[in-house]
Amino acid sequence: MSNITPFLGTDLIGGFSPRGSIHIHDDLFARCLVLDDGSTRLAIVIIDNVKFPTEIHLPTKQRIQQTSGLPPENILIAATHTHSAPSLRGTSYLKLNEPLDEYQQFVIHRIADGVQRAINNLEPARIGWGTGALPQHVFNRRWLLKQGQSVTSPFGEEERVATNPGGLLSQIDKPAGPVNPGVYVLSVRSQAGHPIALLANYWLHYVGGVGTGHISADYFGVFARELNRLHAVPGQDPPFVGILSNGASGDVNNNDYAHYNQPGRKRYARYEKMQEVASDLTREVMRVEKNISYRDWVPLGAAAQTMTLKRRRPSMAQVWRARDLIQNAPPIAEQDRDLSRRMVFARRALEAELWPETAEAYVQALRIGDLGLAALPFETFVEIGFEIQEQSPFKQTFVFGLANGDLGYLPTPRQHELGGYETWLTVSHAEVGASPKLVKKLTALLGRLHKETHIPNPTANGQ
Repeated sequence: MSNITPFLGTDLIGGFSPRGSIHIHDDLFARCLVLDDGSTRLAIVIIDNVKFPTEIHLPTKQRIQQTSGLPPENILIAATHTHSAPSLRGTSYLKLNEPLDEYQQFVIHRIADGVQRAINNLEPARIGWGTGALPQHVFNRRWLLKQGQSVTSPFGEEERVATNPGGLLSQIDKPAGPVNPGVYVLSVRSQAGHPIALLANYWLHYVGGVGTGHISADYFGVFARELNRLHAVPGQDPPFVGILSNGASGDVNNNDYAHYNQPGRKRYARYEKMQEVASDLTREVMRVEKNISYRDWVPLGAAAQTMTLKRRRPSMAQVWRARDLIQNAPPIAEQDRDLSRRMVFARRALEAELWPETAEAYVQALRIGDLGLAALPFETFVEIGFEIQEQSPFKQTFVFGLANGDLGYLPTPRQHELGGYETWLTVSHAEVGASPKLVKKLTALLGRLHKETHIPNPTANGQ
């Protein structure tokens, strides 16, 4: 593990406007797992941040390749999506190709350090994986409104979907999409049987409920600490590493809006709910882990390709509207919540006017025996994650969101038609028809890996 906690005073980015950090509740980490089958080596890195942006994707992998020799396609780096961490986007949320700032450079080096430490700690090992379920904490946060009802986006468009509709409960009809209760577990143990590392994958956006200005890894960090405590072996060096990754959770959170205003609904203190979710998830992961069948050796593989997609940019009408709003905003604009939000997106639209016409999406697939790992640089919707799993040739496939870059939300074309926050310009960067293209390419990469043949090598996997 590499500590990537910033200095106090660093702005935190989870939300519409940056806010300064005043307290470190718990540290942020880059947690690393390295596997080696004797001929192929893979690195999986999960960082405590809201995103792993495109700006630092290639520099990070280049640094790792320089220090370890690992090729970029063999390195999967994804963010957890904690909303209590600093931005890794540099000086602006939407300005592209800016010089790397101090924190970006620090995180790049610390990730490379973490991978190298994992390589240094490689030892003969056994590996296995399994699947469980934890349905009580996942809810689709996008709600279809009742017939004839609509809401207006900051760009003036009428929409049939409201995201996090706490103030519109009388108008909501049903969730606009599914959820995935699945809990995915990859476990690595020594030949003697002691735990080395465990990587879990759960499709839940984040939990939240932190103190104002607090730095925190959210429930991802709580889970890792609880798992580390339960797997601790006295005197074990290096210590066990527990890791929680985020899946296809772009339209999911842990708020049950169907019962949001019912009498008796529990009110949570700060950090209480993330502790509850992490504890439930830890118990389910431990249950799954007890039933895992371990292998002495499995073949590893990696494949990746950069896809060029059209980038969503503002129309001239949207640009004119944004300029007019900014020029004629009243002095109290920032005190009006709705107007303040429209102002935020007006400024974003003017920045997006300068974007290039295309965007590069890094699509990656890894093979661990008959397990497939699929990674996309988006906050991917559940439906798309299901499509990947259904079309994958592997018996099981884990899906990683926010991986190897960041191009915002990835809704399906149908969800784009319905509207809602995740479909807005500057929030969803890639063309409306991007998801079918990405799924097709990703499943082709998984198919290529599935067809590869390997000669067993006894040097096994390690962390």
